[in-house]
Amino acid sequence: MEYRFRAIEKKWQQQWREKGTYRVSNDTEKPKCYVLDMFPYPSGAGLHVGHPLGYIASDIYARYKRLKGFHVLHPMGYDAFGLPAELYALDTGQHPAVTTEQNIRRYREQLDNIGFCFDWSREVRTSDPSFYKWTQWIFLQLFNSWFNRERQQAERIPALVSLFEQEGNIRHECPGDSSLMFSAAAWQGYDTQKQQEILMHYRLAYCGYGEVNWCEALGTVLANDEVVNGVSERGGFPVVRKQLRQWYLRITEYADRLLEGLTRVDYSEAMKDMQANWIGRSEGAEIRFALDVPSAAGAAQPYLDVYTTRPDTLFGVDFMVLAPEHDLVDTITTREQRPDVEAYVNYVKSRSERERQAEKQISGCFTGAYALHPFSGKKIPVWISEYVLAGYGTGAIMAVPCGDERDHRFAQHFDIPVTNIIGEAYTGEAANPSKDAILQNSGFLDGMRMRDAAAAVVRRLEDTGQGRRKVNYKMRDAAFSRQRYWGEPFPITWDNGVAVPLDENALPLELPHVEKYRPGPEGEGPLANVESWTSRHLETNTMPGYAGSSWYFLRYMDPHNDQAFAARAATDYWNQVDVYVGGTEHAVGHLLYSRLWTKVLYDLGYLGFDEPYKKLINQGMIQGSSRLVYRVRDSNRFVSAGLKDGYLTDPLHVDVNLVEGMELNIEAFRQWRPEYRDASFILEDGRYLCGSEAEKMSKRYYNVVNPDDIVEKYGADTFRMYEMFLGPIEQSKPWDSKGIEGVHRFLKKLWRLFADEQKGWIVTAEPPSEDALRILHKTIRKVEEDTQRFSYNTAISQLMICVNELTALDSHSRAVLEPLLVLLTPYAPHICEELWQQLGHDTTVLDAAYPAAEEKYLAESTVKYPVAINGKTRTDMVFPADADAAAIESEVLQHEVVRKWMDGKAPKKVIIVKGRMINIVV
Repeated sequence: MEYRFRAIEKKWQQQWREKGTYRVSNDTEKPKCYVLDMFPYPSGAGLHVGHPLGYIASDIYARYKRLKGFHVLHPMGYDAFGLPAELYALDTGQHPAVTTEQNIRRYREQLDNIGFCFDWSREVRTSDPSFYKWTQWIFLQLFNSWFNRERQQAERIPALVSLFEQEGNIRHECPGDSSLMFSAAAWQGYDTQKQQEILMHYRLAYCGYGEVNWCEALGTVLANDEVVNGVSERGGFPVVRKQLRQWYLRITEYADRLLEGLTRVDYSEAMKDMQANWIGRSEGAEIRFALDVPSAAGAAQPYLDVYTTRPDTLFGVDFMVLAPEHDLVDTITTREQRPDVEAYVNYVKSRSERERQAEKQISGCFTGAYALHPFSGKKIPVWISEYVLAGYGTGAIMAVPCGDERDHRFAQHFDIPVTNIIGEAYTGEAANPSKDAILQNSGFLDGMRMRDAAAAVVRRLEDTGQGRRKVNYKMRDAAFSRQRYWGEPFPITWDNGVAVPLDENALPLELPHVEKYRPGPEGEGPLANVESWTSRHLETNTMPGYAGSSWYFLRYMDPHNDQAFAARAATDYWNQVDVYVGGTEHAVGHLLYSRLWTKVLYDLGYLGFDEPYKKLINQGMIQGSSRLVYRVRDSNRFVSAGLKDGYLTDPLHVDVNLVEGMELNIEAFRQWRPEYRDASFILEDGRYLCGSEAEKMSKRYYNVVNPDDIVEKYGADTFRMYEMFLGPIEQSKPWDSKGIEGVHRFLKKLWRLFADEQKGWIVTAEPPSEDALRILHKTIRKVEEDTQRFSYNTAISQLMICVNELTALDSHSRAVLEPLLVLLTPYAPHICEELWQQLGHDTTVLDAAYPAAEEKYLAESTVKYPVAINGKTRTDMVFPADADAAAIESEVLQHEVVRKWMDGKAPKKVIIVKGRMINIVV
């Protein structure tokens, strides 16, 4: 019987489909295990060998847990909306609905070819109206909710309205405008439009105005990375910062809940740190600086609020800096400074946020205005600069040149006087406190240590009404709208500037089919060009790509429910995802948003848990192993890698499919591109050898390897095992197919334990030897432990050792081989299904019980001792594990190698460390 791997794999893939082997019901008394992959965006390029790494890892675990008696949910779907799909469709001149369907079909073929145990009956696609109906429904829940800071949870907007009617907002500070205060009487006196405007400042999904990169020539909004030096990357057209109406999610209200939740999940410490740093919680003070500018008679004096984590540096403030977009800039700029300020503001409008943060050059402009120090009354000049962003904190900073390097460079650049007083008034911080510093401190910090000064300053600020203690977050509210076509429509209409939600019964609001989707006027989305859409006053923005991915794991639990996003019974049973596998590139965005949506749905009573994922596994990247050819400069000659140092060459990437190992297929290379048709080659030993380099797997480097090619040549089981054998899941590693032969030989060797090409089936019913049982049970223990902790490469190593040792023993006993198949099933399911059937079973091997290791076979019967003469090892000897020291010493001294190295001398001492080593001193 020959191991015809491709025929076997196609046979079982078809049988799994026909029998619904991987279909999972919601009705069972078994314990559950939910194993999930971050679902893919189906690109036109299809999968390369790096993509399945995480899918194989989760597949192994899902099969393992099923063998352990769990009811396993392991679904798959497609993140099908978003900008990449739209751009791909534009590039290929097709509609995104068409290209997305084509790409999904291609992905499905490739995934099936690898033999995953996905329950395809639960497939979801974010672009399917039956799915995004519920994305729109969840958006409405966000829109109709606010965050009660007293209770630290989301509540319905009608409850907030009731509070306003009874007491105004005295107990519930407005998150969108902290200066907004009103009484119950005032609320009841507002008209509907004013009330709705206030409620928008509280909603968890709210509409506001945000700055975007607007390119008039292209008629579109650009992402930060599409803007270079103030012009569009595509075409080099001018780009300006423009205020556009945007939707946001008020994720900042959940900052503390998101931080606390990290203590209850099994993520890597690096992942937890990334999320915590993104949230960026800090404690400090918000300080109010009165502005020394003329104001109308009877009008309140204008002021500027800044946030600082170091209120004790207040006495070192030498100037203030506002973001150029700050609302006060136009108000406080003096007549003399207005031309310079306006010119500078226009300059900054051409700069992307990324450029403003990364730029090392110093720029700014004086407004002509001054702020007043809250304690000393000192006049402090107010500047604007691009390094301060309107969306961070209050959009203004107090600059302390003697304590901050960036502030110091700014002061030096513009010749702003610097007062070096930080710490001078505090004992132990400076040898000679300056008289001016003590006078400015007004004495209340005298004799105080610096660590106590911050609290003292905050107390004084609160006592005088010029500041308050405050917790701040680096994280900003999440932008939740895009000026694009291919995305979920918002279930919102506009009535005289008021956002009106659609009735839930009107969902889904389907994306209209249009053949062309050019940008709308003045930066609006393409839907602004659709008359049937605008005539109904529907929102013209669409949701971002992360909308569907924030909750898709819930839909898998009950994917065909048309009455709810998922029945509560289903979410209560499947509950949290037990193991979530995906890349670190989603560490912040997707994970934070998904955690937010889960917490809101929990607060509103739709879920019984508030963290979506119990355990997160971040798989590393499989890098491409690029191949390089070396062209002699200014010629069409190519020199082999070993000879290139003798020539002036330029390295060029070559398609890895034209290279076998390191040897270039010269004729295929000549046919690859027209310019190489007449190429000549300088060979070494009659061959052209390429260079290599580990890089990101990309079409750009011609190092993409199609998994279909590997599967066709070696089989899906070999491909699955080899990806896992390359190294630990979490580590990145280069792809190199030269090691795949070893894994393929292993599977052939396994097959030969069951069948011989000439003799046929050779499995026997004979009892296995003691040695064979020891090998088996050692493997059971090791493979189970390693699989449970996702150490798949070491589990595969042990399986290889087991097969080698059984082959050496010529062991073909069914009592050993049958449990061995169960151990191997998660890793190589096709060959195991085939051999399981050949053993006479009529059910899938996945219904077998996972074997248990028996302790009596795990104890070693013998011990190998290194034997040293005067501390230097000369040989090894094997003794029974229970041999006593006297018996060991007697036999060692008779061994011919030992006697040779003792050279006829009597031993002075024989040292025996039980189970470890033997040393003879002569």
